[in-house]
Amino acid sequence: MQTAMTPRSRKVRVLATLGPASNSPEMIARLFASGADAFRINMSHGDQDSKIPVIAAIRALERETGRPTTILADLQGPKLRVGKFAEGSVMLASGHEFTLDRDPTPGDSSRVELPHREIFEAIEEGARLLLDDGKLVLRVTSHGHDWITTRVEVGGKLSNSKGLNVPDVVLPMAALTDKDRSDLAFAVDQGVDWIALSFVQRPEDLAEARKLIGGRTALLAKIEKPSAIARLEEIVEMCDGVMVARGDLGVELPPESVPPLQKRIVEVSRRMGRPVIVATQMLESMITSPSPTRAEVSDVATAVYDGADAIMLSAESAAGDYPVEAVSMMNSIADSVEKDPAHGDRVHFTVTRPDPTTADAIAEAAKSIAATVSASAIVCFTSSGSTARRIARERPSVPILVLTPKLETARRLGLLWGVHAAHTRDVESFEEMVAKSKRMALRHGIAEAGERMVVCAGVPFGTPGATNVVHVVRLLGDELRGRG
Repeated sequence: MQTAMTPRSRKVRVLATLGPASNSPEMIARLFASGADAFRINMSHGDQDSKIPVIAAIRALERETGRPTTILADLQGPKLRVGKFAEGSVMLASGHEFTLDRDPTPGDSSRVELPHREIFEAIEEGARLLLDDGKLVLRVTSHGHDWITTRVEVGGKLSNSKGLNVPDVVLPMAALTDKDRSDLAFAVDQGVDWIALSFVQRPEDLAEARKLIGGRTALLAKIEKPSAIARLEEIVEMCDGVMVARGDLGVELPPESVPPLQKRIVEVSRRMGRPVIVATQMLESMITSPSPTRAEVSDVATAVYDGADAIMLSAESAAGDYPVEAVSMMNSIADSVEKDPAHGDRVHFTVTRPDPTTADAIAEAAKSIAATVSASAIVCFTSSGSTARRIARERPSVPILVLTPKLETARRLGLLWGVHAAHTRDVESFEEMVAKSKRMALRHGIAEAGERMVVCAGVPFGTPGATNVVHVVRLLGDELRGRG
């Protein structure tokens, strides 16, 4: 069993989605032992009561291992769907006309209900409507307050209640549905560490979720709408973390545009100091196969080379036949990439210039000093986690040991690149800071006797956001004694 005393050797984090194949305490423990650093709970599936024992199992594992463990609750968001057909399904022929309207009468090959008033308010002539994950494509030729006439550009079979995407317009819809509000309140009450918000189109979409959360957990924006790309920096500024949700991006945009967008989202997030997760179909074939394709391995490796904070498994670990193998494979790929001598140079292709603040200057200095004196680790003391985020943004070549008196802070940092967080009592003096950093580094296997470390903290101690000290220490063999 992986324990708090044995940190991961890699810096990128692995986020595993839990589901029918992996919800049991035994499977959660196996996923953790195989390399999962954090767990995603998808609120789209199952009821709230079914999530309670899953969260309890993760917290029990946390107590057993002594390692703060991260839980991310992913909200469903609005789901746009067409209505039902009299025969259950129809065939739409390319070139034919097809109408969507507000009439609840079961549809046929000429029309069907579209029960979303907001689409009729925002639609424009020439806009595309994508049905069934983009398998069918309609082009709007005319529209009114309760009807939209289209021409079928890509036809096929259309069944009851299939999903619909509207990539070319910003819809006047809130990112939170009534279900999302209920799920958000439940997840916060259960003590999850991150809330992921779906269907983000603009920075304003984050405001309601932020208000409902009330500072009790961190907020992550899923970038899955083309409209979000147009205001990407504003959205990143408004959230605590970002997910590159490539599934819906790949439906609403040409597939060839997704890789450069992925790199852009990762770059912007890193530059602005927000942890960024690359998600969706990373090892898709491992849902039914014990091994991935070479292309999937390359895809995961690319995200690691780009310096993403975390890489995510979806159905592979939630509902696949080989959840443990999928986590183990992702762990192995990431570990192999980070051992590549070229990895250090590649993750610094993104230039992360510090803001003109003392805390940012200290973080940049810590990275440079660690490299210059060949330190084995950077240790930082933090209450809010902001110091850890600043240092991680610099992508230092050594592990980051974060010591915090707040368990919730330690848990939230589980999605942050290179961080090994430990929950411990705060320090009250410079001498105590030095002594504790040495003891905890030895105890957690971050550094060994005779090695140097760079220590960052804020004086006066216990003052959030006051990072103003960087100090180099050398560990001695007898410094493991004492309390943590």
